[in-house]
Amino acid sequence: MIEKALTPEDVEFVTTLHGDQKVSFVVLMQPRGDQADVLLRAIDDVAYGELKEASQETEEPEGEEARHPARVALAHSLTALRGAGTEATGQVVEKHPLDRLKSAVEESGADEVIVLTEPHYVEEFFHRDWASRARHQVGVPVLKLFAHSE
Repeated sequence: MIEKALTPEDVEFVTTLHGDQKVSFVVLMQPRGDQADVLLRAIDDVAYGELKEASQETEEPEGEEARHPARVALAHSLTALRGAGTEATGQVVEKHPLDRLKSAVEESGADEVIVLTEPHYVEEFFHRDWASRARHQVGVPVLKLFAHSE
């Protein structure tokens, strides 16, 4: 599960986690959240000392406006994973992402889930981040990794 396009560093990291073992990916792209997440994102920005970003959180695309950038980020990520020699499929998931994650694990027979996100201090503190929530639902190990910045 990802929130933004994978960087070359992200692709190298996830494709080499298991050495020479053949791996494939089912990528679920979660676009930006609803307005309730704006406050949490702003607090995270303040915690990182990124005051300018905190003041601009309301300018982030949400809902319908976030779908196109999410599709572009997903396509970029799939192309990069395939370019690294792995099989990769994916989809943008907006509603009930953890339910979709659970069904993707079951459908694909996944051995593990990788949640690749930016750090989210508030959500992590209260165990409301994607990885913490997924650990209780998917039935396989969940690895939480922090995405590289561009």
